[in-house]
Amino acid sequence: MPFGLCNAPGTFQRCMLSIFSDYLENCIEVFMDDFTIYGSSFDACLDSLDTVLNRCIETNLVLNFEKCHFMVEHGIVLGHLISSKGIEVDPAKFSVISQLPYPSYVREVRSFLGHAGFYRRFVKEFSKKALPLSNLLQKDVDFDFDDRCKEAFDCLKTALTTTPIIQAPDWTVPFELMCDASNYALGAVLAQRVDRSPRVIYYASRTLDAAQSNYTTTEKELLAIVFALDKF
Repeated sequence: MPFGLCNAPGTFQRCMLSIFSDYLENCIEVFMDDFTIYGSSFDACLDSLDTVLNRCIETNLVLNFEKCHFMVEHGIVLGHLISSKGIEVDPAKFSVISQLPYPSYVREVRSFLGHAGFYRRFVKEFSKKALPLSNLLQKDVDFDFDDRCKEAFDCLKTALTTTPIIQAPDWTVPFELMCDASNYALGAVLAQRVDRSPRVIYYASRTLDAAQSNYTTTEKELLAIVFALDKF
């Protein structure tokens, strides 16, 4: 696949999905030129590996041995640390985030929110915490990184470097959906209860627009339910 073509990523992804179509969500997950092979036990993982490698041979798919990691208990996948414990933020990101200085320009605020937003599913009430920073991105607003913005910036940095471990969904266990609304934002938590202990799967949130901010408390709570059901 040549580099630089506008449709190359989509074409390559379709090619990979076609090659492993009968194994997807069974023993392999594919994203572009990366794929993860898994199993419920060591022997099952060996069988899955054998199956996938045979398919690679059949389709003349060449692998880079130096980039392959075999029989590991955890690994970095798309910026996340995946293990038997659950899904975590890549620890390598912590030191970078913790050393970020206060933004001096709007574009730096936008860049920070963009990077932080990638991990928003780990942060409860992300939109509410980020609201003072988000307001700086509005049109015709003077840039004034005041104490509220500094507090929001520090709060997000702390939240991102102390994120909880979230879980992948277990489709044999009932889901629990918790919703909440404030004057400025909506929040929802998708979780499951295993051995009477709640396990978070996803945090979701968004800010209210000007019209929605004028809703009554009951209407905001109902809007939070609609938002959560639409999200999940």
